[in-house]
Amino acid sequence: MIMPTLFIIFGLRFYFYADEHLPIHVYIENSDGRAKINIEPIEVLYNKGIKSQDIKKAIRIVETYREEIIEKWNEFHGE
Repeated sequence: MIMPTLFIIFGLRFYFYADEHLPIHVYIENSDGRAKINIEPIEVLYNKGIKSQDIKKAIRIVETYREEIIEKWNEFHGE
């Protein structure tokens, strides 16, 4: 399965799956676990093991790069 990496920041990998569905969301993973964050509105949909301080970093990163994430999603999913 194709899982394009958008970026890796502070040891957090941000990616989505090739066969994803709306609403736009990204997965975040590090050595502790994995989480899923919705883009509009920005909210954590689930967290399996990522420490709270890393989730807070991930949310700030999603806020900062929100437009780029949406653009990459649309490019990849042909919207």
